[in-house]
Amino acid sequence: MKKVFLAVLVFSAITSAGQQTECYPANWFTGMKWNKVQLMLHGNNIATAQNIAVTYPGVKLKKINKVENSNYLFLDIELASAVKPGVAKISSSVFNINFEIKAHRKGNGSTYAQGVTQKDFIYLIMPDRFSNGDPSNDKVAGMKDQSLNRDTVFNRHGGDLKGIQNHLDYLSSLGVTSLWLNPVIENDMPERTEHGYAFTNHYKIDPRIGGEKAYQELIDAMHAKGMKMIQDAVYNHVGLYHFTVQDAPMKDWLHQWPSFTQTSYKDQTVFDPYASPSEKKKMLDGWFTTQMPDLNQNNPYVANYLIQHAIWTVEEFGIDGWRIDTYPYNDGEFMNRCNKALTDDFPQITMFGETWVHGVPNQSYFTQNNYSIPFKSNLQATCDFQTLWGITDALTRDFGWDDGVNRLYTTLAQDFVYKDPSRQVIFLDNHDMARFYSVVNENMDKYKCGLAWLLTCRGIPQIYYGDELATSGITWPNDGHVRLDFPGGWPTDNVNKFAIKDRTANDQEIWQYLATLANYRKTSSALMYGRFMQFVPDNGVYVYFRYTDKQTVMIVLNTSKEEKKISFSKFAERINGFSAYKDVITNSTGSLSQINIGSYKAAVLELTK
Repeated sequence: MKKVFLAVLVFSAITSAGQQTECYPANWFTGMKWNKVQLMLHGNNIATAQNIAVTYPGVKLKKINKVENSNYLFLDIELASAVKPGVAKISSSVFNINFEIKAHRKGNGSTYAQGVTQKDFIYLIMPDRFSNGDPSNDKVAGMKDQSLNRDTVFNRHGGDLKGIQNHLDYLSSLGVTSLWLNPVIENDMPERTEHGYAFTNHYKIDPRIGGEKAYQELIDAMHAKGMKMIQDAVYNHVGLYHFTVQDAPMKDWLHQWPSFTQTSYKDQTVFDPYASPSEKKKMLDGWFTTQMPDLNQNNPYVANYLIQHAIWTVEEFGIDGWRIDTYPYNDGEFMNRCNKALTDDFPQITMFGETWVHGVPNQSYFTQNNYSIPFKSNLQATCDFQTLWGITDALTRDFGWDDGVNRLYTTLAQDFVYKDPSRQVIFLDNHDMARFYSVVNENMDKYKCGLAWLLTCRGIPQIYYGDELATSGITWPNDGHVRLDFPGGWPTDNVNKFAIKDRTANDQEIWQYLATLANYRKTSSALMYGRFMQFVPDNGVYVYFRYTDKQTVMIVLNTSKEEKKISFSKFAERINGFSAYKDVITNSTGSLSQINIGSYKAAVLELTK
C-alpha cells in the first residue's frame, strides 16, 4: 500500500448531498455507570450545522467536537442517574436525530453478563460453516461479497445464527454450557468474509447470518436453556471498507506509515526491558494485512468509540462474556481502560484474550499476574496457548527431562505467575489451527487422552465445532481446511452428523467419550471448582488430582509407548481416606491398589470411601 493511497484513504469525503446522518451509538440506556456518552455523527458536511441542541429531561449536551473531516461531529452528552426511558431529540440546522434511551436490562449477573467460569464448557462456532437455518439470507443485495459456493473454502457457505439456534438441543446434550461465535459484526468486504474479523460497521450484525433480530433470538433461546453467549471482540483493527476508513474522521484515526508496514508479530518487544522503541512501535502499530487497517487507540475518539461499542453490545443483546482477538497487538493502557469500563457496568462479566505467544512469561504479561512490573494488565484471563503446546508435546513427543509430558507438567508448575489460573481458557485447537485429531495423526487413543485432559485440567475448557467427532484438518495450504462445514448443517447434505445414525464408529466413539466427561463435569464439584495437584511425570505417566472437601477425582495419562502399572501408594497424600474408585467413562469400579493403563490411554477416576 503506497503513501498516496493512505492519503486518499484518510481525506476522502462523502459527496452525496442527501445522505442521511448516522449516529453511533443510536441509543443508550438508563442506569449505566458509563453515562457520559460520546456520539459520533456522520453525514455530508454536517460540521456546518448550527443551533445544535439535545432536548430530553435528564440528558445534557456537554460539548460539541469538530474534527478534521467536516463529515463528522462528536457530541458529548451526559445522562442523569434518574433519566427515564424515552426518545431524546438531537436537532440542528441540517439534521434531526431521534436518540432512544432504553431501559436498563434486568438481571445483570443472573440472566446476562454472567461471565464464564470453570463450571462452563465453551463451544466455538464459525457461523458461516455450522448450519444454514435461513437460506433467505445467504446473499444480501448490495453487499460486496456475493459469493455462495460450498465447493471452495474461500467463499461464503450460508451458515447463520438460525442454524445455530436450531441445534441448541444437540449442543446441550453434548454438555456445552457456553457458545463463543467467531465475529458476528458486519464484514462488508469484497472477499474472504466468512471469518468475520474485518468489521465494516460495529453497530450492525452481519445480515448474511441473520442480523440483529436473529442474534437476539439466538441469545434469548440460549438463556432460556441456561446457556451463555461469548462475543468475539476485535479492537486492534477493522476492515478496509469500514466507513471510518473510507471516510476517516481525522488523519490519526489509524496508525499511518509512509508505506504499508506489517506488524512484526514479535510480542516480546512489548515487555522487553531492552526493546528498541521503533521495534515496539512496529509490533503494536503495524497492520495485519492491507485489508485490515490498524486502529489508533491512543486517539481519544477512537478509544471512546470502541469502549462504548463494547458496553452497548453487552447491554443491547445480553452478552455474557467477551473474547478479545489479537490481544498483545492492542495498546495496553487502552485495554485496561476498556476492560474496567465493562466490569464497572457488568461486575460478573468475564473477558479472555487471544495471546498466541510462546512462553508462560510472555502470555502472563498480558493478563492479571503477580509480577512487580511497571505495566499491570487487568485482563482476567487468556486463551492458554502454553498448556496447548504442553499437551501437544505430551502426545506427540517422546518423554524426556524437559520434553514430552514433562513440558505440560512444567507449564502448569508456572501457574504461580497468574493471579487466578483457574480463569485460563484451555483448548486443543481453534479456527486458526490444525485440528487436534490431525495433530495426533488421527490416533483415537491420543485424541481421547487430549479430550480427557481438556475436561479435567484447571481452567475453562473450550472446543471447536466438530471436535466432538473424528474431524481432521490442517492449515496447509490455507486455513480454510480447518473451517469446513458441519456435516448435516445444510438440508442438501448427504450425511447428518448431528444424528447418531450418520456418524462413523469413530465419530460416535469420540462424541460419547466427550459427552460423558462434559456432562459428568456439570455435577462434579472437583472439576467445576476444585483445587489442582499434580505429580512429577514418571516414564511418561502423568497423574494429577482435582479435589474439594466433598469429592476427589484422579486423572492418569499414560503418554508412553507401553502399558504401565500404576501403584496408588505413590499418591498416598491425596488418596488417604479412600479405598476404591469409579471410572467416570466406563462406570467400572476397583480398589485402590494397582491398575494397568495402556499406551496413550487416560483414566478419570472418582475416588470413593
